[in-house]
Amino acid sequence: MTFHEDYRRLAERLNNEGIDVDAVKTKLKNQHIETPSWGYGNSGTRFKVFSWRGAARNIHEKLADAGYIHRLTGVAPSVAIHIPWDKTDDYNALSDYAAEQGVSIGAVNPNLFQEDQYKLGSMCHPSGSVREEAIAHMVECCEIMEKTGSKALSLWFADGTNYAGQDSISERKHRMEAALSEVYKHLPAGAKMLIEYKFFEPAFYHTDLADWGMSYAMALKLGEQAQVLVDTGHHAQGTNIAHIVAFLLDEGRLGGFHFNARKYADDDLIVGTNNPMELFEIYHELVSAGERARDVDYMIDQSHNIEPKLEAMLVSVLNCQTAYAKALVVNRPLLIKRQQDGDVLGAHRVLVDAFETDVRPLLMQVREEMGRQPDPIAAYRSDSYVQRVAEERGVADSGSGGYPG
Repeated sequence: MTFHEDYRRLAERLNNEGIDVDAVKTKLKNQHIETPSWGYGNSGTRFKVFSWRGAARNIHEKLADAGYIHRLTGVAPSVAIHIPWDKTDDYNALSDYAAEQGVSIGAVNPNLFQEDQYKLGSMCHPSGSVREEAIAHMVECCEIMEKTGSKALSLWFADGTNYAGQDSISERKHRMEAALSEVYKHLPAGAKMLIEYKFFEPAFYHTDLADWGMSYAMALKLGEQAQVLVDTGHHAQGTNIAHIVAFLLDEGRLGGFHFNARKYADDDLIVGTNNPMELFEIYHELVSAGERARDVDYMIDQSHNIEPKLEAMLVSVLNCQTAYAKALVVNRPLLIKRQQDGDVLGAHRVLVDAFETDVRPLLMQVREEMGRQPDPIAAYRSDSYVQRVAEERGVADSGSGGYPG
């Protein structure tokens, strides 16, 4: 039996449940997952970077790899860049090269955590001159956005302290507000400032933007162009990320995601690998929000340290596709009825039924209709691209500058 027959059976079942399969397919075809340039190079954890034969050595090779992933999936048409890792002399030419690869430049990410002067912080540093240097770097990134057509400035700060009394927590908050206010003035028209957070590490006593509420507070002070970025790996154990997503969506302040997975302390795992139900729950809230989720950005942020770079990125995108497809086949009228009836387990079962639905035939049908290979993993493994770039590039010491945060 081919996947076509499996798809026919699934479509018939969904239609009988009142789910418009054609509408579901249209939404899947319009899905947009942004991949990160640093995920194609030899990035890794703060402990060790294991070099991979064929890993991208510069921004042009990263864009070529991203174009390959987009050709396989059809839903990864943009690439986030990190400055200065991806710095170039001609950003117009870089945008043209990206277009030749079938992709575009996405979010611009400043680097405010690797230089020696940022040991005590960047935007919150006690020294005014260091803060001015950090602001100037972010203004430079706004200028790069203008040149590349990027619509998102993605901000993550390692700022924090390791010991009680090391610095004034409230003064650091004021410094952050003042610095972000200055950068906000330089945002291109129609662009977003995405403010990320992380509850600990590398600061171990306090982090200046430790949770979504702090980022949300900053966004409210700055203006409508400032929104919260939810990194799925930056929460304490047991945090209900779907709840955070639903709240921020309702407030109109969910700007985007950095998708990854965590087991304990960080975000170095492929999204959807160790807790696929959580990823599904997040997408369920996004689908349920309808138009309120229209302008949310979806980005991968992972350090593929021991995995093959391209296959890891491919799996990341496919896992997001799968979670989205399952969220789209939730029987929402039935779910709402059971919620209103107070049918606790009946309502829960509606979500579980969707989560346990095998959507692979649906996704294969969608890819075929998009002119892609139905099984991207099989296409990747039978293709010569990986072998060719391995022979051309060899092994580079580093392709992206280190750990992305």
